[in-house]
Amino acid sequence: MPTKKNKKVSIALSIAGSDSSGGAGIQADLKTFTVFGVYGTSVITALTAQNTSKIQKIKPVEIEIIKNQIDSVCSDFAVNALKTGMLVNESIIKLVCKMITKYKLTNVVVDPVMISKTGNELLDKNSISCLIEKLFPLATLITPNLEEAQEILKLKEKIKTIKEMKEIARSLKNLGPKAVLLKGGHLQSGATDILCYGSSCYTYEGKFIDTENTHGTGCTLSSAITCGLANGLSLRRSIKEAKDFIQKCIKSSFDIGSGKGPLNHMHFLKKKNYS
Repeated sequence: MPTKKNKKVSIALSIAGSDSSGGAGIQADLKTFTVFGVYGTSVITALTAQNTSKIQKIKPVEIEIIKNQIDSVCSDFAVNALKTGMLVNESIIKLVCKMITKYKLTNVVVDPVMISKTGNELLDKNSISCLIEKLFPLATLITPNLEEAQEILKLKEKIKTIKEMKEIARSLKNLGPKAVLLKGGHLQSGATDILCYGSSCYTYEGKFIDTENTHGTGCTLSSAITCGLANGLSLRRSIKEAKDFIQKCIKSSFDIGSGKGPLNHMHFLKKKNYS
């Protein structure tokens, strides 16, 4: 019998889709959790057949299996933070909201995944209102990119400036989440994100990296923020550390596959030529 207990570790849960190419979704989330020293658990909402060029097939997981996965994790582990990604449809969104309430989960980071970088629809458009009305009010933070913000707020014009980003972030916060991180990576040569938290807006500047290999950027950033919260860091520090991490991941991203290559979550492993 063991005479000494093992050291406890922070636990994070990702509820998201599976990416067979390993660059985004559950796979990217678990890589990120590991890098930050957080024990990662997962609930798979959809199976995808995809690579760096396209998504060939999406198959939502049966709702009962998703429920069973959440019950299995949350009944056995004290989850310190939760990240949601691809939720596919209204039924899954409603279930996730119900389970967040049932298990009193906190530090909820919602990445409102809607469209992939290859142009595939990852959330039924008829389910967006459910995402806003049911899940956003339970969120500690939502992390939309500019295209997702435009879809959520039904904007006719594209967001083009930092000033507009601040206005949009405030509008998104009015939908119920405690905070909004509006990602500016889709601006031309953009790498500035805007956090709307409390009554203030904060700017997180980054260096634009000229590369097409950005598969999994959104998943990785939201997961890194989740890790900070799981480890007891403040929201602003969690975002700062996540922003620094994602910049390094993009800078050393892999030029593999025929499309948008994946990030390098292992950029610190220089001996393995991951630099």
